[in-house]
Amino acid sequence: MIRHIVALRFRAGTTDAVKQALYDELAGLRGHIEGIEDFRSFTNVSVETPVVRGFNDLFWFDFRDVAVRDAYLADAQHQAIGARIVAELEGGIDGVFVADVPL
Repeated sequence: MIRHIVALRFRAGTTDAVKQALYDELAGLRGHIEGIEDFRSFTNVSVETPVVRGFNDLFWFDFRDVAVRDAYLADAQHQAIGARIVAELEGGIDGVFVADVPL
């Protein structure tokens, strides 16, 4: 299994409703791409503000394997949602951090 972890630094004006709508769209990919095992979104509650660097929102997908992760990355629906997320981030693509880890 692969956990795809994404940390986001949203612009100051991005509302919780906008964030939730984006997360709901991402969660919908579970029924669209076979092999997505789980999706979760979180608020970062770390008190280590200097090292958080504004990455206060996170989500992850659990993919059955690397092939599913790769299908997700290439998927047009995922890419469209990703573009809408990046448009809401401070600094655009600089407002996202991604890590994939084996479980």
